[in-house]
Amino acid sequence: MAMVSPATSESKLSQNRRAGAADRQPLDSIPARIVLAMQGVTKSYPNGRVALRGVDLIIPEGDFVFLVGPSGAGKSTVIKLLIRDELPTKGLVLLDGRDLGRLKRRDVPKIRRRIGVVFQDFKLLPNKTVRDNVGFALEVTGTRHRDIVPAVDRVLRVVGLTGQADQLPGQLSGGEQQRTAIARALVHNPRLFIADEPTGNLDPVISWEIIQLLLRINELGVTVLMATHNAEVVTAVRKRVVALENGRIVRDEVGAAYHRED
Repeated sequence: MAMVSPATSESKLSQNRRAGAADRQPLDSIPARIVLAMQGVTKSYPNGRVALRGVDLIIPEGDFVFLVGPSGAGKSTVIKLLIRDELPTKGLVLLDGRDLGRLKRRDVPKIRRRIGVVFQDFKLLPNKTVRDNVGFALEVTGTRHRDIVPAVDRVLRVVGLTGQADQLPGQLSGGEQQRTAIARALVHNPRLFIADEPTGNLDPVISWEIIQLLLRINELGVTVLMATHNAEVVTAVRKRVVALENGRIVRDEVGAAYHRED
């Protein structure tokens, strides 16, 4: 995977995070190195529930962000907006400068190829081998077979599954299944990699191995957003932490623990 250019300076990001509504950075002036931008995003539902309230978030290229908060805080809603499963009620969600809310239906699959997503339940095809599960993500986009093979081999090396390439999911451990899901999400070189509770079904030792893999992927230049309840991991890793409560961002700190440290 190619390395990316350095992320926007931390001091500038800190200024943006502290900025109020009156002095937000205009979205049309956000540098090209910003992968994701959300501005004034509110999401409400017909039953009256408000899942997000005026969320502002900027994620530069190469960042690693933990999205934390209690159940019902809005983490799942953020992810649904990013993969364009839902649309914001108000505000803008941009990926590489593209307004996801204004995409035509035919353009949605194309923009989703810029995002790799893994979940805690793996979502592997049980009758396909590891190699075929990963390659299937390219097959559905019409990629030529001669291009699929080297791409799959490359990501299997990254996740350490070259030796398991011809095994079925049922022959794998939970950690190996999650590595397969990660390889599948990476095979099309996404701009943003989203991990939604990726260690939720794994024991502590295997969970830490998955976190180490995600950190390595980030070091290769992939921007990572991980939603998690795992306070121990977040506090140990000390990356950027964005905390949600009641649909609002209440904390955005670099090098932070899971809980606020005063």
